[in-house]
Amino acid sequence: MKTFSLTTAAFLMASTAAIAQVETRTVTFENEGATLSGTLYLPEGHDGAALPTIVVTGAWTSVEEQMPATYAEAMVARGYAAFTFDFRGWGKSGDLPQNVRFVESPEAKTSDIRAAFDFVATLPEVDPTQINGLGICASAGYMVDATAGNDRVNRIGLVAPWLQNEALVNAVYGGEEGVQGLIDMGRAAEAAGGQIIPAAGPVGAEGVLMPLGGYYYEEDRGAIPAYDNQWNNASWEGWLTYHPADNGARLTQPLAIVHSEAAAIPQGVRDFLSGYAGEATVEWLEGVGQFDFYDGEENVTRAADTMAAHFAAIPGTEG
Repeated sequence: MKTFSLTTAAFLMASTAAIAQVETRTVTFENEGATLSGTLYLPEGHDGAALPTIVVTGAWTSVEEQMPATYAEAMVARGYAAFTFDFRGWGKSGDLPQNVRFVESPEAKTSDIRAAFDFVATLPEVDPTQINGLGICASAGYMVDATAGNDRVNRIGLVAPWLQNEALVNAVYGGEEGVQGLIDMGRAAEAAGGQIIPAAGPVGAEGVLMPLGGYYYEEDRGAIPAYDNQWNNASWEGWLTYHPADNGARLTQPLAIVHSEAAAIPQGVRDFLSGYAGEATVEWLEGVGQFDFYDGEENVTRAADTMAAHFAAIPGTEG
């Protein structure tokens, strides 16, 4: 396994991909009875040749126009096609069963990623033998689970991955008592047919999932018109009992991770890697916060450079 750290000075000395123009095509596909909306990203003036393609997914509560689009455009600038989509119950996509929306369901989102892999393999612009996955933040775990045992996917990359296990869940959400309280809240919300609250708000706001300001709250960043900014409290049990940091042994495809000790739960990366036996490149950036991986130009560039090299690597060269 390769593990290394890049300073800003080293980044400025490194070559980066030239800015490329991007063209997009809106598409739809089906999964479990619902219609999902997606976007295929291609180099402008694409000649129709089948390209290696990366399916990109984003953080919890996100829509495809947020950090997935940022990374999709970055990967197109590096010679790939890219595909983003809205999960069921979010954005422009159809509902979850029983007309449910805004539930952060690891099971449903993992299923949607598998369906996206199958769908992009049918597109004429996509080389079906060169499909890869890139998961950001919460969807890193979903991407791992959708990739594990999936012969359609060659390689996987994770940026600022939120990889939790029981110990980390307890540390983040107020210990066993706090976790159980949220699970009880979630069960009550589910029994009532759902309870919707704002996903993001200003620092210290009450009744908000993420009272943090920052990316999701700032209009020039993630608070775009397409963002639902909704959270269904019925999400809690499925989210809190989901432990992707324990799933490293499931994955056999080569892996690249870009994270920072200053970002969210870096211990989850170490726990995940302790069970992963495959080829891994792990890059730790210095002093980069979680939200800064979503749209900070320098950080996106460094992460995208690492991912592009990883997806292009010759098998067996990363050990």
